[in-house]
Amino acid sequence: MSKPASKKAVVLVSGGLDSATTLAMANSEGYECYAVSFEYGQRHESELQASERVVAALGAKQHKRIKIDFGSIGGSALTDNSIAVPETHTEGIPVTYVPARNTVFLSFALGYAEVIGAHDIFIGVNAVDYSGYPDCRPEFIEAFEKTANLATKAGVEGHPFKIHTPLIHMTKAEIIQSGTSLGVDYVMTVSCYSADSEGRACGKCDSCRLRKEGFDKAGIPDPTKYL
Repeated sequence: MSKPASKKAVVLVSGGLDSATTLAMANSEGYECYAVSFEYGQRHESELQASERVVAALGAKQHKRIKIDFGSIGGSALTDNSIAVPETHTEGIPVTYVPARNTVFLSFALGYAEVIGAHDIFIGVNAVDYSGYPDCRPEFIEAFEKTANLATKAGVEGHPFKIHTPLIHMTKAEIIQSGTSLGVDYVMTVSCYSADSEGRACGKCDSCRLRKEGFDKAGIPDPTKYL
């Protein structure tokens, strides 16, 4: 009897808490995972180093690192060192928003998926405990999935793509609890917007705040390395 074909999925892995959980979930669902990380001009290399640790620990068929120069257009505290990362919560869409980031990331993931014959893409966006980025909302994901199936050879030939967002309606505490149950060791992840070269977190930015609150509400000790 021939062995059944594996389900392939492209999984976006930033090296942070959410993407590590997403990779663990995709693996648990039986997908053969092809991880993608982006060197997009972000402030620090430590999250990319974290993505390598995450993929090595959780497993993936391949891990592709793609370079994009968002720094050349600026407009975000994450890609322009002249814009300070806020250390207190701000109203509205914060300056850490990177213009069109998830649109671009998903477009690369879509192209990669079409090349390898995958029809599933996983991204760890969240619309509950998040910073208010417009490209993390369900409406955006639905619109991109529709675009993906209009704009690709696979889509128009009847092999549609599905964008999976398993975390989108979960609180940070629920994400941490789910990942822990799947064996994710969060000490290897980096979520901080201003982490140092050793991956130590500032403990002050919005991402650090959400992460700390998540561990506290989950009743799980926070393994984050802080400055």
